[in-house]
Amino acid sequence: MDDLSTTTGIVAAVAGLIAIVALVVAVVAVVRLRRLSAQQEIVLGDTGKSDLVGHASRLQAEFGVLHDYVEDVAARLDERLSAAELRLDGSITYHGLVRYDAYNEMSGRQSTTVALLDATRSGVIVSSIHHRDSARMYAKLVRDGKGELTLSPEEELAVELALSRELQAEDPSA
Repeated sequence: MDDLSTTTGIVAAVAGLIAIVALVVAVVAVVRLRRLSAQQEIVLGDTGKSDLVGHASRLQAEFGVLHDYVEDVAARLDERLSAAELRLDGSITYHGLVRYDAYNEMSGRQSTTVALLDATRSGVIVSSIHHRDSARMYAKLVRDGKGELTLSPEEELAVELALSRELQAEDPSA
């Protein structure tokens, strides 16, 4: 104990305390380093490499490849959608049907007129006129909602009916 009262003893005691504190700090640092290594291994996997910067760089490169792939797929989908829209514009979009007695003979409205129009309001009108002895069928082209030939009142009604459905489709509140 006498050695602790001298200057040499005090310096030795302080040095011992500093050594113990340094040992504790080193143990804590080692424990934290092991935890960090374990967490890093979870992130990196069992690749055997423990370089977070390299891993981040590889991830960035892979995201770039993925981004390019997604943009390529989106461009192809846009092309396919454009082609589908063109095909849909040519399909029958609006239709109207009118039944009537062509000869006013009370035959049960056996005559019919059908208007079949596409998105450009063009298409065909087919009329089937029934009489007791015969039946006749007529077809007329329609461009932009107007007949290329003069339309009968029933044919005009069929076109109006089809186009009124166009207006209802545009305005759901109608």
